[in-house]
Amino acid sequence: YGFIFNFLGQLKARSVGGTPDGPYRDLKSQQKLACFLKAGVDTLDKVFETAAQHYHGQDFIGTREFLREEDEHQANGKVFKKVVLGEYRWMSYDEAYRSALSLGASLIALGQKPCHNIAIFCETRAEWMITAQACFLYNFPLVTLYSTLGGPAIAHGLNETEVTHIITSSELLEARLKSLLFIPSLCPHQFNCVVLFFYLVFPFPHLISPQFLNYLSAFAVVSCRDRKRPQPSDIAVIMYTSGSTGVPKGVMITHSNLIATMTGMAERIPGLCENDTYIGYLPLAHVLELSAEIVCVSFGCRIGYSSPQTLADQSTKIKKGSKGDTSVLQPTLMAAVPEIMDRIYKNVMAKVEAMGLLQRMLFFLAYNYKLEQLEKGFSTPLCDKLVFHNIRALLGGCVRVLLSGGAPLSAATQRFMNVCLCCPVGQGYGLTETCGAGTICQSWDYSTGRVGAPLICCEIRLKNWEEGGYRCTDKPHPRGEILIGGPSITMGYYKNQQKTQEDFFTDKNGQRWFCTGDIGEFHPDGCLAIIDRKKDLVKLQAGEYVNPGTFHASYTKIKLHPNFLGESYIIAFVVPNQKHLMSLAKECGVCGSWEQLCYSSHMEEEVLKVITETALKAQLERFEIPRKICLSTEPWTPETSLVTDAFKLKRKELKRHYQNEIELMYNDK
Repeated sequence: YGFIFNFLGQLKARSVGGTPDGPYRDLKSQQKLACFLKAGVDTLDKVFETAAQHYHGQDFIGTREFLREEDEHQANGKVFKKVVLGEYRWMSYDEAYRSALSLGASLIALGQKPCHNIAIFCETRAEWMITAQACFLYNFPLVTLYSTLGGPAIAHGLNETEVTHIITSSELLEARLKSLLFIPSLCPHQFNCVVLFFYLVFPFPHLISPQFLNYLSAFAVVSCRDRKRPQPSDIAVIMYTSGSTGVPKGVMITHSNLIATMTGMAERIPGLCENDTYIGYLPLAHVLELSAEIVCVSFGCRIGYSSPQTLADQSTKIKKGSKGDTSVLQPTLMAAVPEIMDRIYKNVMAKVEAMGLLQRMLFFLAYNYKLEQLEKGFSTPLCDKLVFHNIRALLGGCVRVLLSGGAPLSAATQRFMNVCLCCPVGQGYGLTETCGAGTICQSWDYSTGRVGAPLICCEIRLKNWEEGGYRCTDKPHPRGEILIGGPSITMGYYKNQQKTQEDFFTDKNGQRWFCTGDIGEFHPDGCLAIIDRKKDLVKLQAGEYVNPGTFHASYTKIKLHPNFLGESYIIAFVVPNQKHLMSLAKECGVCGSWEQLCYSSHMEEEVLKVITETALKAQLERFEIPRKICLSTEPWTPETSLVTDAFKLKRKELKRHYQNEIELMYNDK
């Protein structure tokens, strides 16, 4: 067993200079960081061209056939719309390549010019990828906007990038865009057209005719020969952040950035080849999903599209008795945010708890036995077949690599996925500003609470954060703010030079670096663990950033002084003004002393109602509203070591101080 333990604990990365602050690099990239997979394939149009030539007749992108929608009546009288879907219909690599060429040429016919921004505002689907490839082929910088963004955030992105052409879906055009595009106060500049993928429909409805569409098709054949090819340094994507912490920022991502990230991610996926099938359902406007799908393109994988509402047999839009997308597609590769995996974990464990005593005992015996064997480096084929087969089938039964990103993954959920889904979970760390590149755990590393070693395309340094008490000289592990450098680091924020200069810098060797604001520590084997956050932000398990600072301004009127923490959802610790709490208690008919009121579950409910009402009036998002609160008589002052001298929250100290209360609020569903 000694050999196996050494194998699992072997060195994965080390400091190039031998100093505790780094920079740390993967052992394979100690001499030089990786920039591309294949020599000469240094732009995204070349990636797609190479794939189309090599895998031309093979399936590329697929969508399930829509059969019908039915009403499903619930016992409580409610009626839900459910869908019944058929098989996946596939487009080959060659067909997709020709479609992308045709679309790009059609956009030129509509007035779109190379190196001029074009926007896509759409949910994840096959047409999104064809549109992206068309833009890469013709050197149109693609402005990506989340389909869940609010009106002001959408308008901000469109105005800032000054796009003249928008590509969207008919559903989003009617529901979100139509009310924005021609309101001068929101969108003062002019749009030439809105394209519903391949068809021009608005604001020039008189142009939609068979003759016009035929003209576009004929024009495409000619113009695609003269297209302007991008350079590695050209901007491929201007990716807008979710806007949860204020006005969304557009991150400028070059072709070389995405090529480098693709190279780093591919190295951590063992055996990647054209026999793999990837299921795409996360937002393509997010760097994790876009990078993962570009990796699949470069290796000739199939990409079958789905959505969170149709992903599994038990998903909200799937009619009872019919199959979800994973059951039909049977993917081998999948990316997921922790919220999805937590949902699977909780559903399965609820069913386990409902089992008979003997069944439950057998399940946990098998679970603990397999966990022990995994830690020793052994597989358990008999357990997998007899005990975990049905759980593995929840995701189609064939998943061999599961990539987790976007937010922290709990140790319990990670262990559960490793054991019950019979595949490694590669937890990773990256940001839009680093083009998603940072770290990913090796497939054979089953440790939890860490995000792995640096990818071969980047390196990581630690910088002392004196105010937070984190230093590179700390024992037993060096700690500090995480700085990521390498060819995957983006060009900064679009039309925001001040913020770019604050967060990015270029060293004396010409390499770009990004200051993440996250606090990490390096373990002896070269793996990184995220332990705190320098910026006053909270990241939820669904990937949303929320800023507690914006909350306080919304709650000043209620005089209850809530402070916020968040993991899977927002919780609040309220140190209420004594006078106002007593007044609220009197209105609600609750009697008691100040301390008794703070420990009253009834008063907690009443205060939560006040907070929720205030949040809704302030038009906060649902995920920004706390689900549970805890009343506290203890003020948060520098003397209690819960805040800094500047009264900034010490999140690590707060979590330690309120550990029992936090666990109760998150575990009491």
